[in-house]
Amino acid sequence: MFFDEGTLVAVLTTQPLDRALDYKAPEGGCQLGAFVEVPLGPRKVIGVVWGAGKGDFDYNKVRSVMRVLDAAPMRAEMMSFLEKSAAYTLTALSSMLRLTTRAPGLGDPPSMQRIYRRGEGEPDRVTAARTKVLETLSEYGDLSFTLKELAELAGVTSSVIKGLVKQGVVHEEESPRDLPFQRLDPDLPSKELTEDQANASEILAAAVSSGDYGTTLLRGVTGSGKTEVYLEAVAAALRAGRQALVLLPEIALTSEFLTRVEARFGAKPAEWHSGATMTERRRIWRMVGQGQAQLVIGARSALFLPYQNLGLVVVDEEHDTSYKQEEGVLYNARDMAVLRASICGAHVVLASATPSLESWANAQAGKYTKLELTSRFGPAVMPTMGTIDMRAEGLPSDRWVSPKLKAEVDLRLERGEQAMLFINRRGYAPVTLCRACGHQIACDHCDARMVEHRFLKRLVCHQCGESKEMPTVCPSCEAEDKLAPVGPGVERLGEEATALWPDARIATLSSDMYGSARALKAEIAGIAQGTADIIIGTQLVAKGHNFPKLTLVGVIDADLGLMGSDLRAAERTFQLMRQVAGRAGRAEAPGTALLQTYQPDHPVIRSILAGDEEGFWKAEAGERKQAGMPPYGRLAGIILSGPDMAAVFDAGNQLARNDRVLRDVGAQVYGPAPAPIARVRGRHRVRLLVKADKGVALQRALSIWVSQIRLKGDLRLAVDIDPQSFY
Repeated sequence: MFFDEGTLVAVLTTQPLDRALDYKAPEGGCQLGAFVEVPLGPRKVIGVVWGAGKGDFDYNKVRSVMRVLDAAPMRAEMMSFLEKSAAYTLTALSSMLRLTTRAPGLGDPPSMQRIYRRGEGEPDRVTAARTKVLETLSEYGDLSFTLKELAELAGVTSSVIKGLVKQGVVHEEESPRDLPFQRLDPDLPSKELTEDQANASEILAAAVSSGDYGTTLLRGVTGSGKTEVYLEAVAAALRAGRQALVLLPEIALTSEFLTRVEARFGAKPAEWHSGATMTERRRIWRMVGQGQAQLVIGARSALFLPYQNLGLVVVDEEHDTSYKQEEGVLYNARDMAVLRASICGAHVVLASATPSLESWANAQAGKYTKLELTSRFGPAVMPTMGTIDMRAEGLPSDRWVSPKLKAEVDLRLERGEQAMLFINRRGYAPVTLCRACGHQIACDHCDARMVEHRFLKRLVCHQCGESKEMPTVCPSCEAEDKLAPVGPGVERLGEEATALWPDARIATLSSDMYGSARALKAEIAGIAQGTADIIIGTQLVAKGHNFPKLTLVGVIDADLGLMGSDLRAAERTFQLMRQVAGRAGRAEAPGTALLQTYQPDHPVIRSILAGDEEGFWKAEAGERKQAGMPPYGRLAGIILSGPDMAAVFDAGNQLARNDRVLRDVGAQVYGPAPAPIARVRGRHRVRLLVKADKGVALQRALSIWVSQIRLKGDLRLAVDIDPQSFY
């Protein structure tokens, strides 16, 4: 649809407004979906032409669109996706639009820029600043940077870089700002596939080639080659001239995966995540919109890029909780991937060794096609699973590695193999306690205990990020030298491992122990090549990494996830333990996984040991169905927050009292109650939970219900459809 000059058009902006605004089409006109710059008060803002204007006030007072941006117009399918996403998540459409415009300089015309890359030779004089520049360029491979980006990344002034340019050690080049990505070749030879893999690849390739929407759950044991199978689906999409998107839960840590993609297709894909430079983000956004980026490897936000012809979406490790956005716009990227694909006729592959119960139930109900890979690739076999009953180990209160586990690690070290110790707690100790008065050091702004991070020499709040120096005096009773760490974190486990195995090379992997994602990526690559004997890690290490020499995984506290009343506690513990165990024995040498537990007879622990995944899912599904809980019922969380606790509770009580519209559709309201973490960043938090039957049209009722309350002052309300966590 084209709008001639002067015609009224409705422009949706990214500003927090509840509707599109009327403007006059500019000189030369504009088309539906065009990205435009419009005046809003004294400012200029970016928006999208969303349709014809309403014309419900004086035409002469309507301002004109200032200019049409040089960007591919938003396609009708993307507009539909944003509208349906907004309606499902009860999010303002302007907030959804903001997710699609997260690239800098969208309004800039095509231009040249000066970029800097590694040149030849070494500088005539080595200084710390020059070394930082060269190390940064080396760390980022063949990427190029603007002067400002390189200076900021290296932590130097621009004059240092210009001095290196004069010597030819760094090259300065004129380059178009946005270059197309190198073409991928889907017909390059792939790895030799097993019969299982080849059959699954053929089925997926046929589904992608059909051009119709569908979703496939690709379930395969860890190490079974799911990646090779879905890369053949990517090849089928590329042959059909369509774009492909692969979502990964930890995109910043996937150098091994990107290497495999480049080996399969002969060129690097576009890589979209928070670690990408601003120059790269702008380039990817534009090239995706022009169809010049065939394959995007990305974090969840890559789902909102302006694909010209999306034919395949792969959600790898689809069960992973990081696909749920917990701040700002609350959405689940797995579910939004299915929605987006259904609108544009793409195929979705949900890949996991331990699928979410939602996906398992959809496959059981026939909504999703199910493909299974039942054996590991090549000579590798699944690890042997066992427990260590901690009740019989007689371990001192300040030690966490049992004698039995130590003996097993000793055996691996003698053989020249790797062992992994896993604990799902960051930091040194989760609680710091005063032995004189019992005071536990808490965050000043949150109802959460501060976690000691010894390598930082600070206490850190894992809710708001606040940190403070480790005190020597108790803040409550002022006793000196009485503060003691309680419980283990990954750093404390590393300290114990150093004492137990002083001659071993120990690598501790935790997301907050590295200055950049690339530094962590390099550490993981080194471990895969054998630079460490013992790996100590949090759940970061459970996500798809392949350590060929790793033959033992010891889980320090297998009971940790079974505590509390989380709806998904059993499911998540089962998934995490199976995923962690799956790191062992991925090459020729067989692997063993040992779970330290005080509850060896717990049903979840027994299911993990038995490897009866189908039995576990059926039992878990039966319990959820009986309770009317997801995926056999619907939940929505309402989170009210504000600086005044009384005002927040008053608002919650007002909502709970006026629940007629929810009762009319058969929904129940529970609460209000303080959130498990009742104060975050100085804001008191109250939760209500709405429960309804599976078939209830809950969003409409919720929308009417929450609109009854007027939010005064600094009171905020967020609606979380299908909540994944209840903190």
